[in-house]
Amino acid sequence: MSQPTLYASVLHLDRHAIQALKITDPYSLHRVVYSLFDDVRSQADKQGHTPSGIVYADKGGNRLGRQVMMLSDRKPADGIPVEEERLGEVQCKPIPAGFLDHPRYQFQVAINPTRRENATGKRLPVKGREAITEWFLERCEPSWGFRALPSTLELGRVDVEQFQGKQDRTITVAKAHLRGVLEVTDAQQFRQSFARGIGRARAFGCGLLQIVPVLDSPFAE
Repeated sequence: MSQPTLYASVLHLDRHAIQALKITDPYSLHRVVYSLFDDVRSQADKQGHTPSGIVYADKGGNRLGRQVMMLSDRKPADGIPVEEERLGEVQCKPIPAGFLDHPRYQFQVAINPTRRENATGKRLPVKGREAITEWFLERCEPSWGFRALPSTLELGRVDVEQFQGKQDRTITVAKAHLRGVLEVTDAQQFRQSFARGIGRARAFGCGLLQIVPVLDSPFAE
């Protein structure tokens, strides 16, 4: 059975676009990214947590511009129309057939590490570098269909972002940046994890698995 087509895209925003689109925090970036795609979900879908079909990662930039990597189940627009101009530039290509058939990948991901507190049912951030690493390792196989090789796992910076969402609701997102090598243990679950992203806060730039196949070297012993 053929798999649905996924699209990998990069949104390039120059300084003028960033200022004109008022990109100042994760919520304003979320608004810009989602504006590139047709809204195919009903209000009931959104309230029922039907996936948006969009995951993205803010790769940052410098004073001249910014890049956002995106993965989606439909093509994005080639820019954002504002008044009489089109802001931003989008490069898009389909994910090749067979890309998700490899046994191992190098990966990068920005993940939102949280645990549910039994007493209150609230989700609380996992704190501490060792605790975040353990949290990630224990969730990979049962939740996402792969095993992260502990000897390769590196935890980079951990950011805590606080911003205003809809109706001025304060949103706080902890974002841990991890990289390493993963081994696929459940191919179907892994495909879903890649397509939908992993963990929480995916609407705010968390969860995109940025992967590159690890190919066997003909010179390996």
